[in-house]
Amino acid sequence: MLSLGQVSKAFGGVRAVDGASFEVEKGEVHGLIGPNGAGKTTLLNLISGLSQPTGGAISLDGARIDGLPAHRIAAKGIARTYQNIRLFAGLSAADNVVVGQYLQRRAPLWRRLLLLPSARREEREALRAAEETLARVGLRGRAHERAVNLSYGEQRRVEIARALAAQPRVLLLDEPTAGMSAPEADAVARLVREVAREGCAVLLIEHNVKLVMALCDRITVLNFGQVIARGSPSEVAKEPVVIEAYLGGA
Repeated sequence: MLSLGQVSKAFGGVRAVDGASFEVEKGEVHGLIGPNGAGKTTLLNLISGLSQPTGGAISLDGARIDGLPAHRIAAKGIARTYQNIRLFAGLSAADNVVVGQYLQRRAPLWRRLLLLPSARREEREALRAAEETLARVGLRGRAHERAVNLSYGEQRRVEIARALAAQPRVLLLDEPTAGMSAPEADAVARLVREVAREGCAVLLIEHNVKLVMALCDRITVLNFGQVIARGSPSEVAKEPVVIEAYLGGA
């Protein structure tokens, strides 16, 4: 579904990503882990079009997407969450999720501005779909609460719901369980597995290594922008280079 071949990103003389190559299959939960500063979020920014690579190729279903602007990449079926939460604080949780549906909206802007019946009907359907998506992340009862009034963990879940509202083929999650309690993190893990079973390819950055090992089908490990290991969780956990990158040696 998603393929990266020798992808690089340089900021001046610093190579934040250095020749990274791996693939994420349809229906797979693929973990992307590594120490702080390894280049993980930079890599997600390259995939989603927020930043452009200085080398290599990124492909979706065999078609290159590197070099495309972010809105065109989103239209091709890639949605994401962010390391730093980016919600509209003054909007309700449901309205934030409705924003994520913009690629599915059919009524043109002029119909919505004139409040024509077809546009009002679409608005009602969008709100209903948003409430259902919030129910998937355990927030149906908070759907009409302003985002600014939600806890940090709840805001994280709203952001996941907004990404799901885009009906993506590839879902990029940047530390989705940060700031959550253990039960909340477990619920998100179950949701991610469910989304993958529905056929979505999931690329997951997560510092909760225990959760990654339990959840992911395959893992790619970055260090100083380079892929130092890839494979199943059990294979990666035994790699000496991975242990050294995390712990500094034997």
